[in-house]
Amino acid sequence: MVQRILAPFDESPQSNAALHHALSTFPNADIHVLHVTDPREWSSMNMDGGFYSQEMYDQAQESATALLEQAESIADEYGTTVTTAMRDGRAADAIVKYAEEHDVDHVVLGSHGRRGLSRFLLGSVAERVARRSPGSVTIIREKEPKHGD
Repeated sequence: MVQRILAPFDESPQSNAALHHALSTFPNADIHVLHVTDPREWSSMNMDGGFYSQEMYDQAQESATALLEQAESIADEYGTTVTTAMRDGRAADAIVKYAEEHDVDHVVLGSHGRRGLSRFLLGSVAERVARRSPGSVTIIREKEPKHGD
């Protein structure tokens, strides 16, 4: 049976390292790469209680598409392909839900995402995914490796 691996992906060095780890450690797996866009990044509060910006949402989706194309390029370096997906929502919730919906066996994610540098030991997203994931979880702390090193 082929393992199904989920590698959440953002622009952080730890996320890149996690994807490299998944590709090198599980060369025969069905690897899914997920990018989650948090609505709090493309909407903001105003005096009336809320503000939604279609332009900011469109920019977030364009950025997500570019990131997933980058993930596909990284997979190409390993001679493989990945399944990519985008979701909107809070990162940990979206990651766990995706893992449940796609019968993911194992999640490989970075210890800190793009905003995780302020966390002391473990990013809140990684911690919540580790606690709630339906399968096993590997948390990668190091920065992005060079393929072939």
